[in-house]
Amino acid sequence: MDIDEKREKNKKVLRTCGFIIIYIVLGIWAIFTFVPFIWMISSSFKDSSAITAVPPQLIPEHPTLDAFKRIFEMGGLGRWFLNSIIVAGISTIINVFFASLAGYAFSKLKFPGRNTIFWILLSTMMIPGQVTLIPLYILVVNTFHLENTYVGLIVPGMVSVGSIFLMKQFMSSLPSSLIDAGRIDACSEFGVFWKIILPISKPGLAVLAIFTFVGHWNSFFWPFLITNTNTMRTLQVGLTTFRFEHLQDYGAMMAGAVCSAIPMIIVFLALQKYFLRGITIGAVKG
Repeated sequence: MDIDEKREKNKKVLRTCGFIIIYIVLGIWAIFTFVPFIWMISSSFKDSSAITAVPPQLIPEHPTLDAFKRIFEMGGLGRWFLNSIIVAGISTIINVFFASLAGYAFSKLKFPGRNTIFWILLSTMMIPGQVTLIPLYILVVNTFHLENTYVGLIVPGMVSVGSIFLMKQFMSSLPSSLIDAGRIDACSEFGVFWKIILPISKPGLAVLAIFTFVGHWNSFFWPFLITNTNTMRTLQVGLTTFRFEHLQDYGAMMAGAVCSAIPMIIVFLALQKYFLRGITIGAVKG
């Protein structure tokens, strides 16, 4: 018994030491990860001389909001921010709604050619975006004359095949008995989707909403192509333009970066309780 007790005690000690080492490594990694973010926030409250001071000051001695004032006045940050909110917000709502509809159809409805259509859609994911960029630009600008408009910014990215695949994988794991019960209660097909499927699909919808919002919020190339006035630029395009026009104004650039990060943090914090549940979509069946 003494030998067994010593072995168990040694196992507990080794297990504890292992956890301690893991937490130390993760803590060091977290510090290296957060230092650039903390430096960005700190620099947004400094003047230019304090940002380039040697040795560097992590905490500003004389905090100021001048950097935020400059980028709002010289760059039009408020307008860029509003444009990004409109484009990313509307695109997220549209993408989540239609991707969930398609995911429900491909996972729970039986119709001729379902698998064939789904695999054709998946095959389009192998086509590089650069291949379709020029035809898309000609279609939007030359045919429909939607350059420099919200419609031109939103419509080309309304629904992605990746989003459909994500929702299809998630909804395939939902019990079909709930759908059958809804149909027995004389609920329409859309009623089944709206009243039964969507409420129990919150984890999947949250993950898709986070990915879609972040993707559209950080989108640069298409808004850069489709907009040609300062009032229609999105935040990423506007900040890049401001950076080229004011190369030495590091404080204003850091202030713009802080404003750019805030919405993504808010969206993630608002949906984080569903995120960990939904991130394993399609990993477990049953």
